[in-house]
Amino acid sequence: MIFIDTHTHLYLNAFDEDFNQIIKNAIDKGVKYMLLPNIDSNSINKMLEICNDYPNNCFPMLGLHPTSVKSNFIEELKKLKKYLSNNTFYAIGEIGIDLYWDKTFIKEQVEAMMFQIFWAREYELPIVIHSRNSFNEVFKILNDSKFPGMRGVFHCFSGSVDQARKVIDELGFKLGIGGVVTFKNSGLDKVVKEIALENIVLETDSPFLAPMPFRGKRNESAYTIIIAEKIAAIKNISIEEVAETTTKTALELFKFENKS
Repeated sequence: MIFIDTHTHLYLNAFDEDFNQIIKNAIDKGVKYMLLPNIDSNSINKMLEICNDYPNNCFPMLGLHPTSVKSNFIEELKKLKKYLSNNTFYAIGEIGIDLYWDKTFIKEQVEAMMFQIFWAREYELPIVIHSRNSFNEVFKILNDSKFPGMRGVFHCFSGSVDQARKVIDELGFKLGIGGVVTFKNSGLDKVVKEIALENIVLETDSPFLAPMPFRGKRNESAYTIIIAEKIAAIKNISIEEVAETTTKTALELFKFENKS
């Protein structure tokens, strides 16, 4: 079985002391591929270094995270855009709107997101969406900015069944399902039960949002298998089917070579 963690922040300081062991843990569990979303200009070089060191396992994305959008966001976007010409990226992300922590720069977040949607169109890349407390805002931006071939994933999806269907049916996007699906009373199990497995990709968002029984501790890509096991249980199918289907979906979405 081959699993893909479609969203892991391996370049963060939480992994500094045992980084190589973290990669080994993942590969030993069958999590052969890991996609790394960028945060801002400060994270990109370390992210690219990791992907260069592990070219068969780690694949970079380029984006300005909404919580990193400040008054200087145009300068940040210019810095990031330069990397698009000289490096291979597999998605634009993570991008979006975050209204949970601070609403000060909501106008700038919207503008930054629209700039980056244009990058996705220009470079024919999928979009990885962060939408915390902002589903309606993000959905409207994506719907208004829709272009031929547009594709992507709602990272860390935590919405309702109706919202999931809107994402899938109206945008043609996938849902990123992570450790939250293992949390009691999260409600995400109901969403997973109602939607087709073909519309799901697995993710950890490590080092954040570790699944049960590791909730509150550091997350890692090896825990992708715990998420897959939970989805298998919800749908009453084998974990082999979860691995095969979600891996196929991720490979088609992000279009990197299966080096198995």
